[in-house]
Amino acid sequence: MNENQKLVEKFYAAFRKLDGKAMTECYHPEAHFSDAVFIDLNGAEIGRMWRMLCAKGAGLRIELSNVQATGSGVTAHWDVYYNFSATGRPVHNSIDARFEFRDRLIYRHHDEFSFYRWARQALGPVGMLLGWTPLIRNKVRRTAASNLAGFTG
Repeated sequence: MNENQKLVEKFYAAFRKLDGKAMTECYHPEAHFSDAVFIDLNGAEIGRMWRMLCAKGAGLRIELSNVQATGSGVTAHWDVYYNFSATGRPVHNSIDARFEFRDRLIYRHHDEFSFYRWARQALGPVGMLLGWTPLIRNKVRRTAASNLAGFTG
């Protein structure tokens, strides 16, 4: 296992412990993060996002698998199980992650998952009917951005 793979393992070990501070320390100060909800986070915003998710993460369970070196990067698969705070509905999100590194820290991190699959679980009937539409995706993004902007932890 190379140093970058070890850093990814350390990152998810911190996530399992809901240690947002330790997760933040894995990122380069000029890092970039994106996924289907948080599409363009940079630098300190990334750490705030993980600390916010950890603060709300009671009962969260993470399973990491297939951590693979790919040249100078790393890919990994992770599954997360939790109850969505807005609805209380149980969610199992299956995520493929890609990482790039600079100065032995995560410099680029992209998580990919099916937003529609997530919406069906998290939002129930509304997600089933409308989770594939830009209307729902954009509303979820706006709510997440607002929550992050208001998070001070």
